[in-house]
Amino acid sequence: MTTIGITGATGTLGGRVTSLLAGADMRLDLRLLVRDAARAPDVDTDVRECTYADRDAVLAALRGVETLFMVSTHEGPQRRDEHRTFVAAAAEAGVRHVVYTSFVGAAPDTTFTLGHDHHFTEQAIRDSGMSYTFLRDNFYLDVLPLFADDHGVLRGPGGRGRLAAVARADVADAAAVVLRDPADHAGAAYDMTGPEALRLDEVAARAGAVLGREMSYVEEGVDEAYASRRAGWPDARQWQLDAWVSTYTAIADGSLARVSPDVERLLGRPARTLEQALEQRPRGTGA
Repeated sequence: MTTIGITGATGTLGGRVTSLLAGADMRLDLRLLVRDAARAPDVDTDVRECTYADRDAVLAALRGVETLFMVSTHEGPQRRDEHRTFVAAAAEAGVRHVVYTSFVGAAPDTTFTLGHDHHFTEQAIRDSGMSYTFLRDNFYLDVLPLFADDHGVLRGPGGRGRLAAVARADVADAAAVVLRDPADHAGAAYDMTGPEALRLDEVAARAGAVLGREMSYVEEGVDEAYASRRAGWPDARQWQLDAWVSTYTAIADGSLARVSPDVERLLGRPARTLEQALEQRPRGTGA
């Protein structure tokens, strides 16, 4: 019997991984790590409450866990410290293998500013001595419509750049494959992308057709993008503004355009298209 710890089980990604693994294989024993046990999926499994920042709670929750699915925690200036604490506690608890949801091109100088956090976490996992697999996700296809404003306008400095966004369901399906046999994927870093790279005007047109609403893309300059977001969210901190704007500049400079074969290699089928991702999106995540 192998015990698998799953974080983020109350969210879309961790919830789907839980549903895919729960009861599907008698070799697997699941343990869900959640902030609030009342919100945990209704499956017959062990549930433990902890936050990434609470070292003692993490130690207690992870003792006996061999393989860990680590979904990156909420964005914010504290994320690196929380991830460092969580990774160190996982290693101390005896976890052998970590499957971490990272970001494509994670590096200290990646254009998308939050990609810096993912590089930091990858390095912390490497340094921990635990075996690992990194699922480096592009932006999520089924979340792209949420970038639009109330009028259905995607607005930002994305230029004519393209992004190979991926369906969250494909990331979850790939994670389940890796978690079942982690030794087969030790040391691997998979780029999780969709089957094609799309411009934002194409995203707007195709997403609008599926969702039954008018959608469009309006290009902004970088300074204009900062100004519009400061006006719309006057209480937003600088790191939030940088993250929002760099979402688009990463598209513009081609950082997110590469289409990877890794989803198809892991799942034995093509990655979901934008239309498939939106048609199958969970309730509450539509535009």
